[in-house]
Amino acid sequence: MKSKKTTTTTPVQKETTIKKTTSLFDKENKLWMLAGIAVMIIGFLLMGGGRSEDPNVFNVNEVYSTTRITIAPILLLAGLVILVFSIFRQPKSR
Repeated sequence: MKSKKTTTTTPVQKETTIKKTTSLFDKENKLWMLAGIAVMIIGFLLMGGGRSEDPNVFNVNEVYSTTRITIAPILLLAGLVILVFSIFRQPKSR
C-alpha cells in the first residue's frame, strides 16, 4: 500500500520592523532656519519704522532714512541667504 504523506505547516511569522521616520532637517538646520526667520523679521520691522508724530506732515528724513532704504533690505536678503543655507546644509551625522 501507498503511504500517505502528511505535512504540517507552521504559520510563518512575518518580521515586523518599526521604521523610524527621520526628519528631513536635523536640529542644527532648524536652528539656522529660525535664525534666518528672525533676521528677516528684524528687517521687516526696520523697514516699517515707527509712526510719525504728525501723520499729516510728510517727513522726507523719516521715509527715506538709511535704515529703511539700505539696512532693512540688506537684512531681508541676509535672512533669505541664511534660509537657503539651512535648507541645503547636509547633516553631519550622515
